[in-house]
Amino acid sequence: MTELPRTIYAQLDSVGLDPVGVLRVISAGLAEDLADGPDVTTAATIPPGTLGTADIVARRPGVIAGLNVADAVFGLATKPSDGDPVSSQHFIADGDEVGAGTVLMTITGPLAAILTAERTALNLLGHMSGVATLTRTWVDAVAGTGAQIRDTRKTLPGLRALEKYAVRCGGGVNHRMSLSDAALIKDNHVGAAGSVTAAFDAVGKMAPDLPVEVECDTLEQVDEAVAAGAGLILLDNFSVACMAEAVRRTAGLARLEASGGLQLEDAAAVAATGVDYLAVGALTHSAPVLDIGLDLVGTKTERS
Repeated sequence: MTELPRTIYAQLDSVGLDPVGVLRVISAGLAEDLADGPDVTTAATIPPGTLGTADIVARRPGVIAGLNVADAVFGLATKPSDGDPVSSQHFIADGDEVGAGTVLMTITGPLAAILTAERTALNLLGHMSGVATLTRTWVDAVAGTGAQIRDTRKTLPGLRALEKYAVRCGGGVNHRMSLSDAALIKDNHVGAAGSVTAAFDAVGKMAPDLPVEVECDTLEQVDEAVAAGAGLILLDNFSVACMAEAVRRTAGLARLEASGGLQLEDAAAVAATGVDYLAVGALTHSAPVLDIGLDLVGTKTERS
């Protein structure tokens, strides 16, 4: 395996993905496939020096995310002995909605590297596109209400940055990336501190410049959070009627986020209450993989 080509490094960086973090994920994926030695099937059937061209095709309609990540997989799988790295041509962009049969990209290069990296590339591209597709479904469900669809930290270990990028490709917005870039005061924090106000004050003293969100289980806690100065309140498992009352009570003094087992069929009604965000953990923890395949369309033997 080699380092990422500079062009791919720049592409990842330009969309807000940490190239080093992406490299770490890809390296782990490729290492799983090569844990016990080389790709036996490819080594046995592909003569050295064989070049190949393949299309990456959407088998089902959906929203695409992760084309640059797929590029990085093929780039990282290419060995110096393979000669030129795998090159690609994209026909659509991340965030585009495509139909079944759409060719997303065409790749050309050492066939052994392409086939060895195929599954890792498709695993990441299919998963990320599945997240983007599910996110777009939720975004479409609340269109025209002013509410935004927001993800959570319910992500697969090691894949958070990729999954949250996919949410953005689907039209959603990100919640915090870690436990340190924003504070979320939950029921256990309130219980330990003694009250919403005490917890809010404690966080404010420790991290005065950090965004703070307060989770509330009741309308009374919403009142307390607003009085304490909270600018962002999470309404945990509120009914639609209680959400509407929370919107009325806060009267623009705080942004409100609906959370807790939200269902797609109820999204429009929840958004219509006037909340600012719908927090949907399912975007990342339950998104079906979008079926994407790789079709070999040509080979040739490289002359010495």
